[in-house]
Amino acid sequence: MQTLVRIMRVLLTLALTAVVIGVIWLRFGISPSSALTPLDPAFVRLTPLEVATLPLATRFDMPMGSEHGALTYNARPFRISRHLGDDLNGIGGGNSDLGASVYASGAGRVVYAGIPGPGWGKMILIAHRLPDHDELGPVIQTMYAHLQSIRVEVGQLVQRGDEIGTVGTAEGAYLAHLHFEVRLGPYVNPGQGYADTPLNRVAPEQFIRAHRGAEADILNPPPEKD
Repeated sequence: MQTLVRIMRVLLTLALTAVVIGVIWLRFGISPSSALTPLDPAFVRLTPLEVATLPLATRFDMPMGSEHGALTYNARPFRISRHLGDDLNGIGGGNSDLGASVYASGAGRVVYAGIPGPGWGKMILIAHRLPDHDELGPVIQTMYAHLQSIRVEVGQLVQRGDEIGTVGTAEGAYLAHLHFEVRLGPYVNPGQGYADTPLNRVAPEQFIRAHRGAEADILNPPPEKD
């Protein structure tokens, strides 16, 4: 009988301990709803396998106008006033390019598509795998921001020249233009558009000139496999 009483006391103690732990967890821990909250992209990076399976990008073109960016101009180049990208406008200025097509600069996979925060509007990040001999590789990302619309989904494979969205105003924050960046590395982080140092960004126009992979007079459509 005494053995049974001791067993019952132990079980009761364990039950009460479990109740106390449960109350503390619900009060201070992770609730079921918060456990389902998507991870902040600032803490996401592509795995080595994801990098290795990215489409190989052997050529890059401008994301607006023609492959050379015809009928567009760079209103605020990289690093002017701490700017981390290029602001590309239609040649007419103002909102003349509102709703104009934005194209994937190179073959890759969409790794982010959404609204990361105030002042960005809609944004797309595309990851690209560079050839083995490229000193900037193995992976870079192109970023397209202030969009009016997004026409791709996360995980979607795109070819150079595919329409991925349209030029917008960042929900009315600016006159219409495309904020375009080229980023080094596998970190999927919308980040900021201005900083005292370049961070992991490189000059977009210089990058495309160095990675065009075609003669200057070739304006052909993207191949079936880039």
